[in-house]
Amino acid sequence: MNIPEHIFKGYDIRAVYPTEMDEVTIVPIVKAIYKFLHKDKPENEPLTLVVGTDMRTSSPALTKAAIQTLVELGAHVIDIGVVSTPTFYFCVSHYGYEAGFQVTASHNPKEWNGIKIVKNSDKGLIKIGRSQGLEDIKRMALAGESLTPIEGGVVEKKDGFLEEEVNNALHIVGNPQFKKFKIVADTANAMGAQYIAAVFSKVDADLIKMNFELDGTFPAHQPDPLQSETLVDLQKRVIDEGADLGLAPDGDGDRLFFIDEKGQIVPPTIITSIVAKELLKLNPGEQILVDIRYLLTPKKIIEENGGKMMVTKVGHAYITEGLHSSGGIFAGESSGHYFFRETGNAESQMPMILTVLKVLTESGKTFSEVVEDYRRSYESGEFNFKVSNAPEILEAIKSKYADGEVETMDGVAISYPTWRLSVRTSNTEPLLRLNVESYTKEEMEQKRDELKPLIELLAQNE
Repeated sequence: MNIPEHIFKGYDIRAVYPTEMDEVTIVPIVKAIYKFLHKDKPENEPLTLVVGTDMRTSSPALTKAAIQTLVELGAHVIDIGVVSTPTFYFCVSHYGYEAGFQVTASHNPKEWNGIKIVKNSDKGLIKIGRSQGLEDIKRMALAGESLTPIEGGVVEKKDGFLEEEVNNALHIVGNPQFKKFKIVADTANAMGAQYIAAVFSKVDADLIKMNFELDGTFPAHQPDPLQSETLVDLQKRVIDEGADLGLAPDGDGDRLFFIDEKGQIVPPTIITSIVAKELLKLNPGEQILVDIRYLLTPKKIIEENGGKMMVTKVGHAYITEGLHSSGGIFAGESSGHYFFRETGNAESQMPMILTVLKVLTESGKTFSEVVEDYRRSYESGEFNFKVSNAPEILEAIKSKYADGEVETMDGVAISYPTWRLSVRTSNTEPLLRLNVESYTKEEMEQKRDELKPLIELLAQNE
């Protein structure tokens, strides 16, 4: 059975269906996942694990094959059906299940599918990425390793957890009162529709729905809010409707972008800063985690509000790992992933939405005014360069900017008193990614325009 090695990525499994993964090849993969997750239990004792799935057209067949495989091994499967990835994480964490996996390919195009794997612990969820066991799963899947099946495998269907997830989100933000807002949400026919509908079944708002019908062919547009072209219709609709804000989740719902009332994309670092300030009011002195791409605005806001900041590598599995090891209360990533200790150190977008509504209610200001209140720096946006000589480029940048403070946690990040840069390789593609930030817009643009041609000059392409 030919399982391509490259489908085992840095954070999860991603494959094209049916050429790289289908109902047959998923069987040894699931057997390897179960063996890995089961390793701390006696062989004759079944593991209880949650299985969820997204709305992709290949997901029903893949999930059916996965659950059947688990039952044959003797597992106790909690089948939670079609859910967002944050809801999957919530179920594993909140109800104390041992482990689980979600059949999803996140924001990838329609022909893709994959698996996100977690196990539970007394300090929250542990995402099984490359640094936490995915290499072991790959090795076992390729070798066809499995546990000896035992009798008694069973499937238990569970639902009704969305209301509990909303209640938990309201608890995280302190059960505030909300003004009634007009909100436009474009969920790209994907899983974010589910939890946004659940939030606004409990919180009174004028919700204008765009592309809410679940459809794994993504007829409206790609479910990836990092691609600015996917936000254009939402931005226009927010302005046309005179709405207070817009919401744009990705395919499996674990990323969320916000649009202000002027149709502008709100930088995720601003959203991180808003939530950090609110959490520090309720939980003084706590630690907030941010990824290495952009630090200046969150650092200022966290310091101003008596918190502590910790910097992590880019990637949702690394950030959950950082929360797990540090005990931090919250983490925000520059690509729109947001993580809470109270949701098992995993992504949860319900409290993000509620916190923004709380701040807008209490401030009485427009969203764009709140954004400017929180802005402490200016960001370039991410630039990607297709290169085959990334290590040489990173060394050249380190040499050119050697008078700055150099950090090599994830690529190269160099800090100066008023500006900083981050250059790192992609975990999934042959790309070099550049981010620049400064306390002034002019300096950010100057340094951006200095670095882009430098990388282009140094780049070698295959």
